[in-house]
Amino acid sequence: MTEMKFKRNFCIVAHIDHGKSTLSDRLIQKAKIIDDRKMMNQILDNMDIERERGITIKSQAVTIPYHAKDGNDYELNFVDTPGHVDFSYEVSRAIASCEGALLLIDATQGVESQTVSNMYMALEHDLTMVPVINKIDLASADIESCKHQIDNELGLDSADAMCVSAKTGEGIDELLEAIVTKFPAPTGNPDGKLAALIFDCHYDVYRGVVVHVRVMEGRLKTGDLIKMMSTNTQYKVEQCGIFKINYEETGVLEAGDVGYIISGLKTVSDVKVGDTITSVEGGVEEPLPGFKEVKPVVYSSIYPMDSNDYEELKDSMEKLKLNDASLVYEKDNSLALGNGFRCGFLGLLHLEIIQERLERDFDQAVIFTAPSVRYLLHLQNGEDMYIDNPSEYPQGRIKDAEEPYIKASIITPAEFLGSIMALCTEKRGVQTNMQYLDTKRVELTYEMPLAEVLFDFYDRLKSYSRGYASFDYEITGYRPTRLVKVDILLNGKMVDALSLLTYEDNAVPRSRKVCERLKNEISRQQFKVAIQGAIGGQIIARETVNPVRKDVLAKCYGGDITRKRKLLEKQKEGKKRMKMIGDVELPQSAFLAVLKENDDQ
Repeated sequence: MTEMKFKRNFCIVAHIDHGKSTLSDRLIQKAKIIDDRKMMNQILDNMDIERERGITIKSQAVTIPYHAKDGNDYELNFVDTPGHVDFSYEVSRAIASCEGALLLIDATQGVESQTVSNMYMALEHDLTMVPVINKIDLASADIESCKHQIDNELGLDSADAMCVSAKTGEGIDELLEAIVTKFPAPTGNPDGKLAALIFDCHYDVYRGVVVHVRVMEGRLKTGDLIKMMSTNTQYKVEQCGIFKINYEETGVLEAGDVGYIISGLKTVSDVKVGDTITSVEGGVEEPLPGFKEVKPVVYSSIYPMDSNDYEELKDSMEKLKLNDASLVYEKDNSLALGNGFRCGFLGLLHLEIIQERLERDFDQAVIFTAPSVRYLLHLQNGEDMYIDNPSEYPQGRIKDAEEPYIKASIITPAEFLGSIMALCTEKRGVQTNMQYLDTKRVELTYEMPLAEVLFDFYDRLKSYSRGYASFDYEITGYRPTRLVKVDILLNGKMVDALSLLTYEDNAVPRSRKVCERLKNEISRQQFKVAIQGAIGGQIIARETVNPVRKDVLAKCYGGDITRKRKLLEKQKEGKKRMKMIGDVELPQSAFLAVLKENDDQ
């Protein structure tokens, strides 16, 4: 085993697309732990969806050996983290298991909103920060400007900044040396009582649950009896070791190590990310501090396209839940769509990823209902209740309602200031701060409802700023709102899966949009189909699908007009009767259309 003073645990944090995964690739390549022939871009991104989208969704740990200039052999454990705001929980986990952080900054973009928020998250855990300026090989790189931003906006010392090109490998040797010299060695007593933090886990088809741990105190060996402190369940360690792209069994993990444990865990519910593992005998009394439960902010229901596939969907959700600790779900039922699940997500990207993974990894055909946030309702009888599902809305019993608010931080070039401020005002945002970072860049701070950000806010922000603006947010709490439930009716019958909760002023435009989309999706019937949006008994939007009409006059050549009238009246009566008994078939595409209701505003 490597002595503790020759170990370094660090993570790479940055704004999305600043080059974390590419830097990870270069570090792995330098360490030669993988054959050059097998080397590929985004080596740690092992999901197809990560490679295609060019984003990291799950944190990945890897141990690399390094022979330093001082002649010693070091063991570097690093964690590549996601950059997107939806996956900030992954970042917080990774940070909790490290002593140092490389704060990566794109030399062409400079400091962006998530650079700042990730830095503060790392500082909360007392991590040693080393700023790294990446992409110095590009013609548009402005290193001096980045150094100025590191000094002024981040409050770090630009003299410590490392300049690298993760793509070409320039400056990587110096960076590895800086990791060894600037980051502290882990603390902890290998002979003390066992305390290990679970910072991630995933499901392996052959091995069951593989738990990723950072050992803070003590020692853990194959054959040891361990227990999870939150659930108080006991297991025997079947295998333990470190990550070198693949699993490398070592048989022992001690204080300061980052590695994995396989212990015969088969069920999802037994593992809680952020939990503490200790020995059954002579273990620690108190779990490790400082880990927050993940709170979902966006809710949507998932149903199988074929109601017979419900059990398969249930199994798939359980396996997904294991790989994704932030996914929250419970059973749900709809008159229109049958049995399904009500799920909580961290944001819309997170929802999209889950949808894609269900379809790809588990071959599930699913329908997602329109996303909503969780509202707080104060009832007339003095009780409070949280709802995210329109079907639970207690009509007529509500005194007032509150909705979640966010503190949004936007960094944008000054030339796009006007259109971005107009967008934020349209989304009910209230400006709390505006600061010029330099002559070209402005930081805007807004307080706004989370529900307004859900649909098209991010897309429009990127469109208005030609892709230059960056956006980050944190939930600040609940504030009063005027909430209404909009029902969608087809020929007077309510479709519960299409109901939505919305701010009162947005009810009319949103229901019109839904009705328009449905009109395009519902095929014409033999009778007129009325699509209506209603609040209680009041109709606020309507579209009509005109009937298919048979030409009953085709055989009438000339002759008396009364004959034609009689035929038309007969047809009219028939359609009236059909409408009374006729049911509208709602295609699956209609539900997906409602999901995208705000896309093209």
